[in-house]
Amino acid sequence: MTNYRVNGTDDDELSTLDHADGHRDGTATPISPESPPWRTTATEPASADNAEAPPPLKDRRTWGIGGLSLGLSSVFLFVGLAYNQGNVIPPLDDAYIHLQYAKQNGLGHFFQYNTGDPISAGASSLLYSLLMGAAYALGARGSLFLPFAMGFGALCFAFTAAASYLIGKRLMGRTVGTWAGVLVAVNGSLLWGATSGMEVGLVAALVAGSVLAFLHEFRSARFVLTPIVAALLAISRPEGLIFAVCLCAAMVWTILRGGSGRWHGRFGFCALALLPIAAGLGQLLFYRITTGTTSANGMQAKSLLHDPIVYPLEILDQTLTHFRDFVFVLGGLNNQDYVFPGTLFLALLGTWYLLRDRRELRPLGVAVIAGLLLVLLAISTLKNAHAHHLRYIQPFLPLILVLAVVGVAAVASLFSTRRSRRFVLHGLLAVAVFFTAIELPAWGIRYGQQAAGIRDQPVSISNWMQGHLPPGSNVAVNDVGAAAYFTDHYIVDLIGLGTNGFAEPTVHGPGSLYEQLRTLPEQRRPDYFSVFPNWSVHGLAEGGLFSEDPIMVFDIKSPEFSYQTPGAAFSCQAARFCNTVTIYEADWSLLGSGDLPAEGAPPGEIKDHINVASLPDEQAHEYEVVPAHRGYQPATTVRTVNYPGDREVVDSGRHVIGGETMTARNLEPGKPVTITARVDSAEPSRDEITGSREVRVTANGTDLGAWQFAPEDKGWTETTFTIPGDLVTGDSVTVELGPMQEFLGPYPDYTTFGYWFSQ
Repeated sequence: MTNYRVNGTDDDELSTLDHADGHRDGTATPISPESPPWRTTATEPASADNAEAPPPLKDRRTWGIGGLSLGLSSVFLFVGLAYNQGNVIPPLDDAYIHLQYAKQNGLGHFFQYNTGDPISAGASSLLYSLLMGAAYALGARGSLFLPFAMGFGALCFAFTAAASYLIGKRLMGRTVGTWAGVLVAVNGSLLWGATSGMEVGLVAALVAGSVLAFLHEFRSARFVLTPIVAALLAISRPEGLIFAVCLCAAMVWTILRGGSGRWHGRFGFCALALLPIAAGLGQLLFYRITTGTTSANGMQAKSLLHDPIVYPLEILDQTLTHFRDFVFVLGGLNNQDYVFPGTLFLALLGTWYLLRDRRELRPLGVAVIAGLLLVLLAISTLKNAHAHHLRYIQPFLPLILVLAVVGVAAVASLFSTRRSRRFVLHGLLAVAVFFTAIELPAWGIRYGQQAAGIRDQPVSISNWMQGHLPPGSNVAVNDVGAAAYFTDHYIVDLIGLGTNGFAEPTVHGPGSLYEQLRTLPEQRRPDYFSVFPNWSVHGLAEGGLFSEDPIMVFDIKSPEFSYQTPGAAFSCQAARFCNTVTIYEADWSLLGSGDLPAEGAPPGEIKDHINVASLPDEQAHEYEVVPAHRGYQPATTVRTVNYPGDREVVDSGRHVIGGETMTARNLEPGKPVTITARVDSAEPSRDEITGSREVRVTANGTDLGAWQFAPEDKGWTETTFTIPGDLVTGDSVTVELGPMQEFLGPYPDYTTFGYWFSQ
């Protein structure tokens, strides 16, 4: 059969929109990589002016779409300047986290958030921090560094828009490619992310670049550029690793199915195709060696999989809730802030259309749809899955938009005449561009409003701390980016992104966070705290760590969002969810005051102490809360209790609904053991008879009866229970506290602060 080409003009493409690259029986017709992927019919030969399509770098549309994107990014940057009196400020504080790591890398302090710290994994993009660190080392320093990072993101996004055009062009011709590139270039959420100073632009460029490289190399089944780009994607974001692994499968599938040459040659290209997996494993190994865990600090702090108690069904419920939200947003069903109506469904239609008619591209199609699905599910497991206008999803949005345009082309192909196909294709896509473009001003305004909020809070606070706190002070913060970037102080990150060891305690609550602060060397304990009063870390105030009155209060004055998109709440300054920041001087005078019983010495000698809420101590004693119902998380707290003689005692504890299990050690066999418990059972009211203050005690599996906790208004009480000596058969004893009857309530409901075991 004669292989006809079309020249990429609108009429030629539209006239053959319903013809696939190959026969319905699955036999493919070879086509030049530069020609559109459908062919004209034998009864409709190509026009006389069918010229070879221009190479990407000589294609004026490539540069035009990239230029359009770059111009709109510049507008966003100018809006930010207008909101900040000509100063460059990013729209989120997290940008300064990356820049701090990058600056440290550029100075030779490899991934040390503070100079002299151990390596920490607080940067969500290893690659971005390395690239920005190289730029810092090469001279992009001082006031040039942030503009460079934001400009770099804009350039990456310009490449993404141009690559989206080229992907669409390779899939279905210049018309489809042009519409796809324009839709990407004018998308407000993508422009917001690209100019945020974060890794969004870089990751988006690598996603689009890896797919474009695959389309360039798949016909030869010799992948060289694709695995390199995908390997960079694998270390750019955790979601990038997921997508890169799917591309690995597509490359291996293509090589084994259609590669030419000897088997050992195919094996070599298969090995190269696995480079992204090797890169991802290398990153995990780096984390493991340097931090002791393969999980980055951000994952520990934000993932549902790192909750104190993991409930698979509860995680599934929350994951599917987030996933459903994403489907509504990407489908344009709840609003059109992010995409035009029906985007996700058209993208699915476009994927089906390609899988049906482009047999040679089925490995890529399956990889893309599987990769996007897995990425959305992975992001859905995060507590802050919607963060910063769906920032984690933004890098994958261009690919969804390209597939949506293909879906529109598939709809147009159902019509029989060229004129009707042309009308449907251009008409629907013009509406799509209209819905996208009318949101651009709103996204630009949001960009400026939130940048003004960052100026009002993190940047202003950091400037104040640099000028008003003693040089070399240790400052604990819960919004870590700007504080480290702009000051010379030693910064302790209470959320645990930049400071190792704090992510897990913060998830458990202020009680565990208090215990983690206790473990810091004295020279690293915070001298000051800068916190949001409405965040859980402010619970540290109940532990007496804050001075009685703040030394400074920052109330936000910057503009408020006129309208909140999904995920806007995490841009909390403009969303007004973190209106105030208070700075306190630290007070460590009560540290350790709760290490011993406060209401009299226990009988005999204390053999062991279980410090509830201290995660290392709980682990050492096999301490666990046994909840009465699934879904309950035993949050920790810290409390100060006043005793006669102006004596104050501070201790941390856990709220228990159900029971506990623990193992006491260092005991002498055959001797009775007295348990002294510090508990608060006064909730909900000390005067109500709720049945929640009585627990059943078992020791080494033997039922010892009921232990009644007496309510006490002062904050807790200390009470004892004795284990007979004949049950102490070794140097340890396992104690269980639980409901008086199985399954049915009332359930014990109390806060426990610790247990002492004496003989």
